[in-house]
Amino acid sequence: MPLDSQVQMVLEKMKQLGVPPLHTLSVEDARKINLNGMAAQPEEVWRIENQKIPGPSDCIPVRIYTPRREAPLPVIVYYHGGGWVVGNLDAADVLCRRLANGVNSIVVSVDYRLAPEHKFPAATEDSHAAVVWVAEHAAALGADPNRIAVGGDSAGGNLAAVVSLMARDRGFPSVKFQLLVNPVTHYSFDTDSYRENAEGYGLTTNTMRWFWNHYLAKEQDGLNPYASPLLSPSLSGLPPALVLTAEFDPLRDDGEAYAEKLKAAGVPVEAKRYAGMVHGFILQTGAYEQGRNAEEHAISALRKVLHA
Repeated sequence: MPLDSQVQMVLEKMKQLGVPPLHTLSVEDARKINLNGMAAQPEEVWRIENQKIPGPSDCIPVRIYTPRREAPLPVIVYYHGGGWVVGNLDAADVLCRRLANGVNSIVVSVDYRLAPEHKFPAATEDSHAAVVWVAEHAAALGADPNRIAVGGDSAGGNLAAVVSLMARDRGFPSVKFQLLVNPVTHYSFDTDSYRENAEGYGLTTNTMRWFWNHYLAKEQDGLNPYASPLLSPSLSGLPPALVLTAEFDPLRDDGEAYAEKLKAAGVPVEAKRYAGMVHGFILQTGAYEQGRNAEEHAISALRKVLHA
């Protein structure tokens, strides 16, 4: 498929504005980039609360979205994208609001520690600690501990996949579903999508190298399944998944390979590639119709599982 016409317009505008690739910036300057500038208008949610929960080394900031419904509600623990280096609670705010209202679920968005200040496995340990906290404090949240889903986009998709592995391996908590959008699943750049979409489509292969170089303390860590879930020796016993990918994304093949490996392990998986789309499109619902379609796709899948 050709590049979507709405994407073409956005990429052309970025080119005219001279928006630099993230890997050419310092970490400090990269963090100043507004990651949700193309999101739709934020929806009203009945209650939104910022708080800090205990983490492995320090408190973890979270943002809790609660729709006005009868408790107990299911709960989605969400991890923002940004290559483990940039991004924050605001990056996923519009999507988290939409998930709370659309799924009729509490959403707990997690501001895990970022690299390079905090290398792997800091983000994964924070991410798992957050879902454990949600399970242990379900009653206070008005949540059902038997209906917990995890989700994330990009590096957040990586963390959602890894948390599902960690929860299985550590025996707690029970995760019912994983939403993986444009996930990073392998410390490797040797795929067709990394070559075909290396530059010109927003996220570049060089930017992914930059992210990984900041995230890993040593290259060997990239072989750890909690960094590269595609390398996990077994994916059996993991929760059902929805894996959404974009045609013109360096990470496309990462997500699709993970979906296939989940299927081969007997995990129920729905995988969909959005033709003509680029990385991060589900967050860019103010610009891309297909971003809105993907959002509705995710909401529908989550509703089906969490309100079965």
